[in-house]
Amino acid sequence: MKNKKAETLEDAVGRIPDGATLLIGGFGQPGVPEILIEGVCDLKRRDLTIVTNNAGTGHSGIARLIGEGCVSKLVCSFPWAKESFVFKELYDAGKIELEIVPQGTLAERMRTAGAGLGGFLTPTGVGTDLADGKQTMNVDGKDYVLEKPLPGDFALIKAYKVDPRGNLIYRKTGRNFNPIMAMAAGHTIVEVQEDVAIDDLDPEVIVTPGVFVDTYYVTGWYEIGKERKAS
Repeated sequence: MKNKKAETLEDAVGRIPDGATLLIGGFGQPGVPEILIEGVCDLKRRDLTIVTNNAGTGHSGIARLIGEGCVSKLVCSFPWAKESFVFKELYDAGKIELEIVPQGTLAERMRTAGAGLGGFLTPTGVGTDLADGKQTMNVDGKDYVLEKPLPGDFALIKAYKVDPRGNLIYRKTGRNFNPIMAMAAGHTIVEVQEDVAIDDLDPEVIVTPGVFVDTYYVTGWYEIGKERKAS
């Protein structure tokens, strides 16, 4: 059985290169893999494209990744939250590119990538700027936009428990985008609160099978949203 456990944070994220596309889990603060993000910051990676729900809050997590100049493009649904001042400053200065994707479309584009499909039709965005440059189709008298899959080179996600095979369960709302991102990436890296023995997880409650997990790093519990000093 392959050993998927990384003993150090650098071991977990060290293979991420400059220019990679990262799918980063979380909805607001729950489910954001803040420790993994800090590891990428410490490596000082550049020209990353990140796909996530929002532009981060305060100076921690995704906001830190953006603020330290690691990110050249952000693909998300909600970039303009009051607490997303780091992103706003860089965007207004023309230092970061933004692609806004409606939330349901964002999730389905990643799910489509994970399922190996070529795209899907949605009425969301028809007749708006979001449909510019995209193919539209009429089906039974209704217009749809063709949305293409959204894969990632890497996924950085957060889970509650993991077993040695990489099977995952999540804690309440921390689940959010994490399972579909695990499926949509070429290499999935997970930070987990706790690792358990084989057979400790009931197969009926496993959400993400280990086949979608390449590496996991055990962080224990920590306070989400806490601003940490850069290394």
